[in-house]
Amino acid sequence: MSAALRLLDDAGSPAQAASLTAAVRAGLPISLVDEVVADGLLTAAELDRLAIPRKTLAHRRTSGRLSPEQSDRLLRLLRVVGQAQTTFGAADKAARWLRRPTRALDGSAPLDLLDTDIGAQRVGHLLGLIDHGIAA
Repeated sequence: MSAALRLLDDAGSPAQAASLTAAVRAGLPISLVDEVVADGLLTAAELDRLAIPRKTLAHRRTSGRLSPEQSDRLLRLLRVVGQAQTTFGAADKAARWLRRPTRALDGSAPLDLLDTDIGAQRVGHLLGLIDHGIAA
């Protein structure tokens, strides 16, 4: 599991969740974005489309931190990617599923819905159904 996903795993206790909340409010470090791309969790193009436009990211590199809103969007993506990896048991299977259109999401690829909170909820719900053997 990548360190970026461990960040979310470590948020299980109330104290750790509070610490993560404070980190998001302060802005996550740009190095986390670099790590997400280096680990192959998301491509730079996917991050550009779903969370942080490239020009904005380049501007943010001068401060070294994302804004709270950008941090929140990045964590939303990471949360769903991590849930998919847990559901499918392997990063490569999760990556394929996230990028493949599915009828259960009206023909959209799950990843394409992660630019909104409601889309992420829909994908998370579907992953929960798959995890329990109810949907495919």
